[in-house]
Amino acid sequence: MDNINSKFIEVQHAEMRFHTKKGVFHALKDINLTVKKGEFITLIGHSGCGKSTLLNLIAGLLKASDGTLLCANREIAGPSPERSVVFQNHSLLPWLTCYENVYLAVERVFGATENKARLKERTGAALAMVGLSHAEQKRPHEISGGMKQRVGIARALSMEPKVLLMDEPFGALDALTRAHLQDELLKIVAKTQSTVIMVTHDVDEAVLLSDRIVMMTNGPAATIGEILEVQLERPRERVSLAQDTRYMAYRTAVLEFLYHRQAHPLKDAA
Repeated sequence: MDNINSKFIEVQHAEMRFHTKKGVFHALKDINLTVKKGEFITLIGHSGCGKSTLLNLIAGLLKASDGTLLCANREIAGPSPERSVVFQNHSLLPWLTCYENVYLAVERVFGATENKARLKERTGAALAMVGLSHAEQKRPHEISGGMKQRVGIARALSMEPKVLLMDEPFGALDALTRAHLQDELLKIVAKTQSTVIMVTHDVDEAVLLSDRIVMMTNGPAATIGEILEVQLERPRERVSLAQDTRYMAYRTAVLEFLYHRQAHPLKDAA
């Protein structure tokens, strides 16, 4: 793979310290990570290990205390449509329809250079990609939690981002809905060839979706403890993988890291 693709996102010696009433909290220490173009990366670790903080640094929502973050050889200096974020809370505007929520993002990114017909075309295509054309005119309170998350994904993808950042997007959903959306996400990523970085607590989700799993040590001063490369062919099918010895070995490796090498003290788990 060429040098451009092998260094699409670079995190170099990143540190994150928060100034609190109790003093300085050292959240992240010496984070070094390179993400290839088109790669699917998951960040996993115990609560408080800085997964979301690292994601927010890459999103440009936080500025690192030290170190450098680059996307496509340009410094990440703040939020940008080229790095779209999908949160656990869908963050839809309740007074707008699904269509209007997506159109708002499309207009923001492309409104200055494209006519309304093209903006509408982009909006419709994004909702179709997540299977929600039939719900275009519904408002958030009229659809399920899983559908709301799909609108959030459609909104993020409608901006044609270089990177899709996802912070536990399926964490609040029931198991069956979560499994369905994981499968849909696999199809969407295969179609768009998106670069994805996703925070998760779910070991099976990490193995199913990832090209590499970035395992974080416990905080404070959390860092990257280990990176596991998942060499499972795509497309991936969850039922067949459930019996795959390689899948089970990857799953065991992540569990071993989390619950043996990074075992959380009981006093912190409460």
